[in-house]
Amino acid sequence: MISFQPTEDQGLMVESVAQFARALRAKIRDNEKARELPEAVRKTAHELGLGLVALPESLGGAGLGLTTAVLLDEELAWGDPAAPFALGGPGAFGLAVAELGTEEQARAALAPFTAEGAHGRFGAVAWGERRPNAERPGLSTTATKKGDGWQLDGAKAYVLNADRAEHFVVFAQVDPSAGWRGLGAFLVDRGAAGLTVTERAVTLGLDAASFGGLALSGVVVPAAARLTGGADFDAALVRFFAKNALLVAARGVGLSRAAFEVTREYVDTRRAFGKPIGHFQAVAFTVADRAMDVDASRGLVWRAAAAWDALARGEGSEADALLLTAQAVAFGHEAAMRCGDDGVQLHGGAGFMRDYPVEKLMRDAKQIGLTGMTAEQADQLAAAITLGAPLDPGLVLPTPETQNAFV
Repeated sequence: MISFQPTEDQGLMVESVAQFARALRAKIRDNEKARELPEAVRKTAHELGLGLVALPESLGGAGLGLTTAVLLDEELAWGDPAAPFALGGPGAFGLAVAELGTEEQARAALAPFTAEGAHGRFGAVAWGERRPNAERPGLSTTATKKGDGWQLDGAKAYVLNADRAEHFVVFAQVDPSAGWRGLGAFLVDRGAAGLTVTERAVTLGLDAASFGGLALSGVVVPAAARLTGGADFDAALVRFFAKNALLVAARGVGLSRAAFEVTREYVDTRRAFGKPIGHFQAVAFTVADRAMDVDASRGLVWRAAAAWDALARGEGSEADALLLTAQAVAFGHEAAMRCGDDGVQLHGGAGFMRDYPVEKLMRDAKQIGLTGMTAEQADQLAAAITLGAPLDPGLVLPTPETQNAFV
């Protein structure tokens, strides 16, 4: 039996977050101008349990699975697409340590996010780099054995909440000869000697969130700070990116809904030649297509999240979960951009004026499409699984050779 009906508990949580999201919508321009969310908003989100939904109870999370997490992220992004990226909490850092670390490492790394004052704490993943290594495939940031520990050197870019985070997962090249199969992941605290947070970037959208970079010069971490990914680091790395990308795709669904709704309202009230412009066939067909985009992208995201939750119960296969995720991410990113772009188009000259929210939604949609796994990487992942080809991290992950991406 296939059910697209959330459980009673999920429905109650969605309604609570929907009320929170409506308050966010009312302040969407204020938060954009301030380039951050107020502390009271972050505190309320923490009290609602947001940010820890999908993490296992053994690690201090709610243990509610990815399906519940995507439902709630969709609602948040409906209110303000920047909000899920700007709220305090472990974020992608939590997924990374849960997927790549041992239970002991993950529990210790996530403990600060369940303690008092956690609403003001951020974690971050430092993956991206501005340009490819000219001499070999792989990351330019290196990890060199230093006594019993590791020395990290290099520069990371496009790091979500770099200037706000206290804890980082930094990816670096451990084995230069292995290219993209020679990476390592390391836990690094903000106060580590040799670590510098670079200036915050001015971005196209998602202004309430922060994006910046790290400079690492002789940063030494102990051997216990390395996250090895269990038996297969490459497989764990792909799982991390896939799950994180699925949450981002859910935010794209929320954005698509918001863009569709404000556009639907506009074309029903804006009149020309004696009738609403939505009654003209060209406009009506576009609106109908975007409604289909919203429903289709939501269904794909829910189906992929359910596959991961089934896998956690010992049901299904990882390949199926990855394939469904790749399909949801690829379609969802493109659908969000269509909803934002057509929303601006159907508003006409009003569409690019900041009196209307739709121009912000279009900008946010473009930036969401470059967050985590892009549509192109998701297509590569889906193609590899469909054709039975080996997964090449250099193709399915956001590398400098293809497209850099925010995580």
